[in-house]
Amino acid sequence: MALGGGTFLTQNKVLPGSYINFVSASRATATLSERGIAAMPLILDWGPDNEVFRVDVADFQKESLKIFGYSYTDPKLKGLRDLFKNITTGYFYKLNKGTKASCTLATAKYAGVRGNDLKIVVSTNVDDNTKFDVVTYLGTTEVDTQTVSSASELKPNDFVVFNTSATLTPTAGMPLTGGTNGEVTGEDYQDFLDKIESYTFNALGCLSTEPTIIDLFVQFTKRMRDQVGVKFQTVVYRKDADYEGVINVYNDVLDDENPASLVYWVTGITAGCPVNKSNTNRTYDGEYQVNVNLKQSDLEAGLKAGRFMFHKVGDDVRVLEDINSFVSYTDEKGEDFSSNQTIRVLDQIGNDIATLFNTKYLGKVQNDNAGRISLWNDIVKHHQELQKIRAIENFKPEDVTVLPGDTKKSVVVQDKITPANAMAQLYMTVIVQ
Repeated sequence: MALGGGTFLTQNKVLPGSYINFVSASRATATLSERGIAAMPLILDWGPDNEVFRVDVADFQKESLKIFGYSYTDPKLKGLRDLFKNITTGYFYKLNKGTKASCTLATAKYAGVRGNDLKIVVSTNVDDNTKFDVVTYLGTTEVDTQTVSSASELKPNDFVVFNTSATLTPTAGMPLTGGTNGEVTGEDYQDFLDKIESYTFNALGCLSTEPTIIDLFVQFTKRMRDQVGVKFQTVVYRKDADYEGVINVYNDVLDDENPASLVYWVTGITAGCPVNKSNTNRTYDGEYQVNVNLKQSDLEAGLKAGRFMFHKVGDDVRVLEDINSFVSYTDEKGEDFSSNQTIRVLDQIGNDIATLFNTKYLGKVQNDNAGRISLWNDIVKHHQELQKIRAIENFKPEDVTVLPGDTKKSVVVQDKITPANAMAQLYMTVIVQ
């Protein structure tokens, strides 16, 4: 990363950038950026190797065959349909690196077993018998047709690269064979994390059930949030991480070989939930069969352990409470930090103010009284927008101070905010007279 970021203990940072701490206030008892962006590495039958690729929701709905090798309604894309219910943009990375299917006339554009479903049909053109119609099929779907005099005129399409030195002869169907998915290693996950580090997203999903891989994601999240200053939350399966940046999905699914498949949906709602909303009591509207065979005592114990859980309410499966895995409360970091709605507010402030400072003030505005007043005005305006949409409450402009730091180049901001949370518990006393 080019700029510094993260938290600070003393004003001793070297890199220019934004260093922001969030702490709980002491108690007696001891313009806002958009959301809806997720990132996730996947094991795929089709797709580009060694690169992060972006898919917007409209592209997923209209061009999933070209992007993922399957139509939007195919069972293979069930998890991605769950994810895209609540996001606008996904950044994906194909973990497995296999081999490309091929035949004498063409080679699949991407490696993977889906390439074995490709077929090339060559026939003599009915209007000009000196030319050939070369049709590419994926399964039974025609995905490309070209009319040429020889193979040298063939152009690559979204699915194959043609052998332009081949000799064209009519054939009822020339299948591509030899495509494999390949194995996935820990290095593949690390490659993904290395590449995704430079992207901006709200939630990161890890579908692995391997403890070492999950821990890799947890440590990456801690480093990015606390040292680099990039604020997002990571969704994992059954990992008591005890950290506000990690959401621990506890329930498994009953109808998929990967019990962690709920990570798709939870990553989606985490990325897409507005800063002034909560996912508590949200109805699961995905396609998996959720295992909700949990007793009341299991639910209570799970909440105390920082587990994101689903339970049955009538005919619906609902989110029990929108919490993360943080449970080690202290006077400096209290129970509020276990609320994902609170973390969304804090992350919004952290990301927005860092972007504001790094783009408008860093190296551009003098660190004098006028410059500090300008920064103060921008921070106050930002917080007033948060209050307007009821993400925070009781904010007053005097809650923000911008003062000179220990050096001529540094400024110190003191900021007091009260995140608002959705109602979750009702205590009611009815007096009968």
